[in-house]
Amino acid sequence: MRILIRLLGFLKKYWKRVTLAYVCLFLSVGFSLGMPELVKQAIDTGIGFDPQTLEMSGSKSLLIWLGVAILIVAALRGVFAFWQTYLGEYISQRVAYDIRNLFYDRVQRLSFAFHDTAQTGQLMSRATQDVEAVRFFISMGGLRILYVFITFAGICALLFIMNWRLALIGVACMPFIGYLATVVGTRLRPIWTNIQQGVAELGIILQENLSGVKVVKAFTQEKYESDKFQQKATELYDENIRASKIRAFNMPLMSFILVLASGIIVWFGGKEILAGRLTGGELIQFYLYLAMMAMPIRMMGMMVNMVSRGISAGTRIFEVLDTESEVKEKPGATELTSVQGLVSFQGVSFSYNSNGTYEIMGPILNNINLEARPGEMVALLGMTGSGKTTLINLIPRFYDVTSGSITIDGTDIRDVTLNSLRRNIGIVQQDVFLFTATIADNIAYGAVDASMEGIIEASKTAQLHDFIESLPDGYDTWVGERGLTLSGGQRQRLAIARTLLIDPRVLIFDDSTSSVDTETEFLIQKALRELMRGRTTFVIAQRLQTVRDADQILVLDKGTIAERGNHTELLEHGEIYCHIYELQLRDQEEALSRRFNKP
Repeated sequence: MRILIRLLGFLKKYWKRVTLAYVCLFLSVGFSLGMPELVKQAIDTGIGFDPQTLEMSGSKSLLIWLGVAILIVAALRGVFAFWQTYLGEYISQRVAYDIRNLFYDRVQRLSFAFHDTAQTGQLMSRATQDVEAVRFFISMGGLRILYVFITFAGICALLFIMNWRLALIGVACMPFIGYLATVVGTRLRPIWTNIQQGVAELGIILQENLSGVKVVKAFTQEKYESDKFQQKATELYDENIRASKIRAFNMPLMSFILVLASGIIVWFGGKEILAGRLTGGELIQFYLYLAMMAMPIRMMGMMVNMVSRGISAGTRIFEVLDTESEVKEKPGATELTSVQGLVSFQGVSFSYNSNGTYEIMGPILNNINLEARPGEMVALLGMTGSGKTTLINLIPRFYDVTSGSITIDGTDIRDVTLNSLRRNIGIVQQDVFLFTATIADNIAYGAVDASMEGIIEASKTAQLHDFIESLPDGYDTWVGERGLTLSGGQRQRLAIARTLLIDPRVLIFDDSTSSVDTETEFLIQKALRELMRGRTTFVIAQRLQTVRDADQILVLDKGTIAERGNHTELLEHGEIYCHIYELQLRDQEEALSRRFNKP
């Protein structure tokens, strides 16, 4: 009931249209219930057949007028039924629209901790399949369920008013039908939950396979992937068949019980006519009402199905909507303006677990203290897992520190709005993501109002302009999905241009030149020196040129700053740094010496 109430709560926004839909519903039901009365009058008065005397005493003119009245009532019933159906569909589509946007906005605002563990296929399934199931529930269940009960209650009342003996026969079957509907709902609800989950899991397999199709082909695992997909599709098929079998057995059974009651009523009603306690028109009227009751009975089975599926889908949707972001903006947070770029870490520690929640499972970072002044470049080095990426992810509050504080210009970053904080931080991540759009659109993603001149200038600084100009469509060239039409170095330089265009006061480069050759990196670093002047820059670097230019080098080991200093100081006194230098940097230094010192 809690899920149903929350789903129906989305109707409040459209209460005027909901009210109008119910007005049309009541009028449609009213005209429907009036139709058998006109038929009865046409038989008893218009035709006027007396079963006792076998004589006709009707009126031809009255029969004509009653026929016209039946046509008018049928037309009016059709008009109001149309508007009720149209408004129901309109409202359900609007509710689905609202839920989709609310869901998408929620996913956008959840922190990295959520996305670290969330599965893309699951989220896509909830935003599409589950929302569609809720829409169908709102249209067929939420709005029409009242129609079922009103029609059912109205017909029952009329039946008892007409002939309580026949009415008792008619309603005697209702407890059996109600019991079947309850059983069907109880059995279908877990099945529909499994189906919704199965659709999501199928989407995960498909999404991963399409994203990793090159790996699949490289290892010739096409058959393995096909078998995996087929297995999950078979499970989904079996669950759907289970649900279909339950519906296929119980819904005809409900109709059969009603038809059985109708047969008894015809037999008993015939005896009542012969006894003079019932007219032929009244029996036809009674039978028409009973036939009309078959529709809400059949719809009751469908309603049970829709409600079960709606509850399952709503539960999955609200799981995401109710998820609290680990990173929350403080009430009354201020705007971060006029940033100079003094970044300070004071006793910072950070821990999280595999579920994306902050629990102590051994610190990823432990008691980090550092200060980066405006205009300084801070290089972060360390073996894999030492905490370099985690450290820079704390600056824009992709995660929140477990203890300690991070300040910019003396202001704790938890005291400012997230938008203003991130507007002042430019980030080039290690895994560059490009959108399916033009090169110009990708560069201007963070500054959509940027001029073409600004885009070109940023491209020149990132050493990308000449390549773009060599393309047939230049800056209007479309980038393929995830930027796969560009090389790794080109994607890195485009990401750098995108970051440069927003003109941030704090720069973060997560191994941003790892995919370019030494000469291109040298040119990029030369261009970036001017840009970095007056800005605070953090670089996770694997290249010697970056390390040499750094004002501070922080060597991380097991979540702590093990060594710090500049390149010369660390070569003399840094044990871990010397080890990294011998493994990774000496070959680069020798290569640079040979390249630039040869005759």
